[in-house]
Amino acid sequence: MRYAYIDEMDRTTNLLGALALGLTDRLKSDMKTTFDRSGETAAAIIVLGYAPGLSVEILRQVLDLSHPGTVRLIDRLEEDGIVERRRAEDGRAVALHLTRKGSKLRQKLMDRRLETLEAALMGLSTDERMILGDLLAKVLTNLPETEMAKHRICRLCSVRTCTDCPIPGHAI
Repeated sequence: MRYAYIDEMDRTTNLLGALALGLTDRLKSDMKTTFDRSGETAAAIIVLGYAPGLSVEILRQVLDLSHPGTVRLIDRLEEDGIVERRRAEDGRAVALHLTRKGSKLRQKLMDRRLETLEAALMGLSTDERMILGDLLAKVLTNLPETEMAKHRICRLCSVRTCTDCPIPGHAI
């Protein structure tokens, strides 16, 4: 059965899988080097930068973590002076915001992400990059299965860069 799987997979599919894993591994490593935390910590910082005031519940959904896991993550970020809890408008939840230190760290994380992704594209010409961009946008439209999945996919994105995002959403 394993051989049938390998024989039926075309080269493009296989290369896409290798690219996805290679970039994921590199991004995780670079994020951890920039800020010595693992897991979804960098994503939490980035998301709170483009959606300040999120509740723990919405952040939990974007990060796909348990509620206790998200609370522990926020506790650590608050202890580090990166995130602060504020009163939410409805009074029943808290609104999460980056501190000045958190905003600076977020910029470092975003800069590191850009460097990593640019390094992966170094061998491409301007025309090839544009073609790849169009193809990636086309592929990305097929990925999200829910409204929240759109935000999960884009949790490390530079939302200002992607003004014509192929997977726009309104969950947060």
